[in-house]
Amino acid sequence: MRRAPTILHLDMDAFYAAAEQAAKPSLRGKPVVVGGIGPRGVVATASYEARVFGVRSAMPTGQARRLCPNAAYLSPRFTLYRQVSDTVMELLRALSPLVEPLSLDEAFVDLEAGGVPAETAAVRAVGEQLRRDIRAATGLTGSVGLAGAKMLAKIASEAAKPDGLVVIEPGTERELLGPMPVRTLPGVGPATAETLRRAGIHTVAETAEAGEAELVRLLGKAHGTGLYAMALGQDDRPVVAERDAKSVSVEDTFEVDLTDRTRVRNEVLRLADRCVGRLRAAGRSGRTVVIKVRNYDFSTLTRSETLRGPTDDPAVVREAAVRLLETVDTTGGVRLLGVGVTGLADFTQEDLFAQLATEREAEEQAAGGVAEPAEAAVGEPEAGVELPRRWYPGLDVVHEEFGAGWVQGSGLGRVTVRFETPWSAPGRVRTFTVDDPALRPGEPLPLIGGPDQSSAPAIRPKSVSPAGEAESEAGEEISRR
Repeated sequence: MRRAPTILHLDMDAFYAAAEQAAKPSLRGKPVVVGGIGPRGVVATASYEARVFGVRSAMPTGQARRLCPNAAYLSPRFTLYRQVSDTVMELLRALSPLVEPLSLDEAFVDLEAGGVPAETAAVRAVGEQLRRDIRAATGLTGSVGLAGAKMLAKIASEAAKPDGLVVIEPGTERELLGPMPVRTLPGVGPATAETLRRAGIHTVAETAEAGEAELVRLLGKAHGTGLYAMALGQDDRPVVAERDAKSVSVEDTFEVDLTDRTRVRNEVLRLADRCVGRLRAAGRSGRTVVIKVRNYDFSTLTRSETLRGPTDDPAVVREAAVRLLETVDTTGGVRLLGVGVTGLADFTQEDLFAQLATEREAEEQAAGGVAEPAEAAVGEPEAGVELPRRWYPGLDVVHEEFGAGWVQGSGLGRVTVRFETPWSAPGRVRTFTVDDPALRPGEPLPLIGGPDQSSAPAIRPKSVSPAGEAESEAGEEISRR
């Protein structure tokens, strides 16, 4: 535990939704929900205007629509979010060489490693300047927590939301933490919280009072000892600049349960290719292939196979995933499929590339014939074939006559587009046929620095009454694996 609050935690405010509001002038100050828009979609982020209606992250989109039917429901645009995140992370790295990103919109910074004096006034000044810099560079707001430990800095940034800064002075930790629910502490999930509740432990203060021995008895040595230290406000975890990923994976939830075995197999092949694409983009290889299957009744199972060495060969991963699928009964219907690779390494075992051919030869000899070639991934068009365009709400588009805009909605062969840019006034809405040759998908426009604009106005989160009227702005108040 440090003697000065030199660990900073930044958490951008309603990041995805705020970025969409900054990019779309017609949505500023209005409820915005970003996430899956289908029947089985899940909310990724809700703007503060939507949150007053009860909309929250991880909520089914259908439930969100019932709570806030007048919100704008948009598909995520990760290209835009990554661009903004890169800008924010560069500002953090200018403060210190020790920056630990937790996600696109969240990170720890060790200010002491950046030469900031270990004094409350100095670190507060750095935090306030950072918030101003983020606003100037992106038009968005972030909340900052400062403390002598990572756990406390994260708690402080949560208390600062939205658009604020909170400092936890070393020495005040136990007084602050005491009345908080035990779920506040890192590593306390639903199962641990339930175990503690049955033992009459509900708050952080009660956790500390229970004592280390009792927590070890309830939770085991490692978890119990660590939780006791956290309850006392003791957290010596360092800020780590490079957090090594333990796995790479992709998964899809389907709007309708898959019952056709060939379709399930093709989806696994497609996911395997996507997974390898991410693996290669990260410059890694992996030794263990994992598939995840969630059935119609929400029961979930995983299967894994460890190879002879690390690989980034799509053919090897595809065949391993299909072999694993053969061990799973999918006749009842599949709701979700996933493919992942674990046991990551920075190299590929040279002789592993021959593994696929060797296994095929063995299959041929056993079957007395020639093995069938692997199927092509679903969704990959044949040469010269153009796939139909799908106009998702929020998608960037460009029209030959009207310029840049975004999709408000589509259906019955029509697509509705609002033509506006981050630096324009709210734009007009026009409707086209879905196959209009003058309309095509576009790229996200920068939030700052557009035509005739040296800097964009900050998009400040506002509290909104359930009736939809804006109230005064609030004052001072985590998946990489």
